[in-house]
Amino acid sequence: MRHLLISTTTAVLALSIVLTGCGKSDTPQSSNAAGKSATKEDKYGHDGKAEKAGAKKDEHRDEGLLKLSQEEIQRAGIRSETLEEAEIKDELVVTATVKPNQDAVVRMAPRVPGRLVQAPARLGDAVKAGQVLAVLDSIEVGEAHSAYLLAVTESRLAATALERAERLHADQIIATKEYQRIRAEHDKARAQLVATTDKLRMLGIAARGAPGESAVSTFSLVAPLAGVIIEKKARIGELARPDDPIFTIANLSVLWIEADIVEKDLARVHAGAAAKVSVTAYPNTVFTGRVTYVGAMMDKETRTVRARIEVPNPKGELKPEMFATAAIATDSTRKVLALPASAVTLIQGLPTVFVEEGEGFGARAIEIAEQQGGRVVVKSGVKAGELVVVEGVYALKARQLKSQIGEGHAH
Repeated sequence: MRHLLISTTTAVLALSIVLTGCGKSDTPQSSNAAGKSATKEDKYGHDGKAEKAGAKKDEHRDEGLLKLSQEEIQRAGIRSETLEEAEIKDELVVTATVKPNQDAVVRMAPRVPGRLVQAPARLGDAVKAGQVLAVLDSIEVGEAHSAYLLAVTESRLAATALERAERLHADQIIATKEYQRIRAEHDKARAQLVATTDKLRMLGIAARGAPGESAVSTFSLVAPLAGVIIEKKARIGELARPDDPIFTIANLSVLWIEADIVEKDLARVHAGAAAKVSVTAYPNTVFTGRVTYVGAMMDKETRTVRARIEVPNPKGELKPEMFATAAIATDSTRKVLALPASAVTLIQGLPTVFVEEGEGFGARAIEIAEQQGGRVVVKSGVKAGELVVVEGVYALKARQLKSQIGEGHAH
């Protein structure tokens, strides 16, 4: 019994020692783990997370930039300008139509009916003043020329008779009454010659021919001014009439641009104002002119007034009936963000500029409000104070497209 009690006591003491040892060894490990945890929190806590997020943001921002060395920038001729607000004259932009200068348009028709026997002039031909457009055969011209030839003959005979009568009257061989009759016949023949000559002139025919010659029934239709044939209805063998023009000639060196001005904008437009005209056929060309006429009456249905802009057209690029856009200068001014047109290029169909950002150049799609000569007014996409590339844009565009192609192959 005593031996059993001693054994039990010894076992309890041994278990206490083991448990105490375990407790001592656990405390430092917990403390060490807590320390490690605290150190990790200090390194990657709130401040650490912000730092990593900022670094990632910078990386993403730089990913789309084109980075070039100074030598590459110089070789490509890249130059940037700070985008600043500029004050420009306000403009009224309206749609318009190109029209021939009506002061230089001639509709050609014969003065008398005639059948067309020749029509050498063709549609679109540039003609000179006095150039033959067509030859016609007319009964009326033939009759008028025949009457003229007859009058020429009678006038010459009457002149000879008068000369003889004057000699005879001077020698008192014929009576004064006979002399006066012969003089009257002479005057009548002269009057008839003048009348037939005038008739030919009014028909547009030159008085020519000698007695004994056959009457001429053909005549030429000639251009009264230099220009371009914009309409031709002359057909060989057909009868041309005075009330139906067969040629229309227009001098297109100066054209009219006609626009309808709505009532609310009427006070902004006046004769003499500068205007710029553009057409879709020549998107990079601006035709300059001036407002020469503002209508005196308003169209009661459309509530608009017709305005006319005269524009020189030395190269013949503008064609009558083209649709156009006219920007008419007004007296007011406004501030805008304007860039040289050379700074803008198309990437994926969008007008784009390159902006210096940090260590590279970033492509930035913009929205264009309007064009002002060789500059474009930017509505959105860039801000004042940013450095925008104005020269060497196509070199950057080529690099941009090359990098996009490379990314496509990588995928």
